[in-house]
Amino acid sequence: MKKQILFIHSAGPQGETQGSGRLIRYLEKELDGDFELRHPAMPAPEHPVYENWKRQIKEGFTDFREDSILIGHSLGGSALLKLLSEEKMEPRISALLLIASPVWGMNTNWGKEDFLLASGFSSKLPESLDISLFYSAHDDVVPFEHGAKYAELLPSARLRQIPGNSHLFENGLPELVEEIKRIKLK
Repeated sequence: MKKQILFIHSAGPQGETQGSGRLIRYLEKELDGDFELRHPAMPAPEHPVYENWKRQIKEGFTDFREDSILIGHSLGGSALLKLLSEEKMEPRISALLLIASPVWGMNTNWGKEDFLLASGFSSKLPESLDISLFYSAHDDVVPFEHGAKYAELLPSARLRQIPGNSHLFENGLPELVEEIKRIKLK
């Protein structure tokens, strides 16, 4: 049986060659039939509103089986963390993989209020959730400091620093594929 993955896009354009599009195509190619990868279009990605994104995420997850994998790219990761820390998700999720996700409220440049996480959010996440963080060392959209902050807030998470400055990972992210395959083997 194929392991199910729900991938939530970054904000902004979501065409095949825009935003998370190239990273999704890369994952489809690299995961080659071993996984069922879903990537629903998010509502109003140019002007995201958390409640609308939450509805879309929950709809994309309705018929998932136990031990699914959630991947959030940039704002998509923020939306997943907020949802998982505020609501119990069924079926059980085995892993959350965040790629270049901002920590809203970290400073005045990062104040998108409807995506802010509640104080102590990490204690409300599912106990057995396997969390991995992927951040470019020199990302000029979401700096590596955001990954370091999440690693501090999520002590059981594994932080992977990716060489370079990519935010969209248009040419792929082999470390992500490696992590997904590791999770499948558990």
